[in-house]
Amino acid sequence: MSCWLLAALALWAASGGDSLPACNYPPRLLCSSWKIAVACQVEKLCPKFYHHPQAANPVSLSLYYESLCPACRNFLVTQLFPTWVMLSDIMDITLVPYGNAQEKNVSGKWQFECQHGELECKGNMIETCLMYQLKDLDHSFPVIFCMESAGSVVENLEACLQVYAPTVQVAEIKSCVTGDLGNKLMHHNAQLTDALNPPHNYVPWILVNGKHTDALQARAQSALFRMVCELYTGEKPDACKDEGLSPNASEDRISLN
Repeated sequence: MSCWLLAALALWAASGGDSLPACNYPPRLLCSSWKIAVACQVEKLCPKFYHHPQAANPVSLSLYYESLCPACRNFLVTQLFPTWVMLSDIMDITLVPYGNAQEKNVSGKWQFECQHGELECKGNMIETCLMYQLKDLDHSFPVIFCMESAGSVVENLEACLQVYAPTVQVAEIKSCVTGDLGNKLMHHNAQLTDALNPPHNYVPWILVNGKHTDALQARAQSALFRMVCELYTGEKPDACKDEGLSPNASEDRISLN
């Protein structure tokens, strides 16, 4: 006897055997029709009547950027963070602050030169240390958003921590920024950036589900929220449904090829 029939019999026995409405059918007929399955309260045990949706992989987005790059800041503040707030359950985000920086090893320690100067190197390091110290993007991303949306990225660290991560001490972040840990973390960002294939030639540089194309980049920078909704292959969250997306939107509108 199949597993679902055994489960149906167990459910019927547990209920006392006679409390199920109008269930006078032999086990082999319990899933023969929807009416019988409902009468015997076993519809969820009948494969042809009950669909168990498979969990879908989240849409992954990796942002390679610079903390003082105007285009990077605009994308992070106006597209990425608002989309993540609404769709964090179906997104995986990776932030890599480095961009067009250069590094060289001097006496066993890495030195960095950034496109927008020393202040940008400091901003990159602060945001890298924030992600390391706070561990979870749920905690670090609001702080980074706060910094990037402020007039001065670097000078607003303390104020943004007070709002979004009040238990974190500024001294902990500064220790990371000026110490060996921050140096190693930034070198890792350099390695991640140098390993991009195809290599990046501008910032922000955006990967969607591990891929970069001009079309994906342009779509992400103009309509990221809708793009994520369309690419997600699982059941759409309510926020996506409010956009009026069809069930087959992920198949119809965007190609990752």
